[in-house]
Amino acid sequence: MTDLTSNTPESVRSHKPPKTEFMVYFAVIFVATLPLAVLTWALKAVRTMALPDRGPVARAWTQARIITPMIFSA
Repeated sequence: MTDLTSNTPESVRSHKPPKTEFMVYFAVIFVATLPLAVLTWALKAVRTMALPDRGPVARAWTQARIITPMIFSA
């Protein structure tokens, strides 16, 4: 009987540090989404008369984390 658990295939992906190209795209997208994030954060703050839980930087960071991998997977 063959034990496949001891010899894992080489095609198994390991976690690699982000490449320079990914970081450049991430930075550009982050800077591009920051003004809109500030605007939506301010509008929500005015409407509710309270500061939202997540700030504009966190919102822009999340959007960049969502959009950048979509570019690389296409």
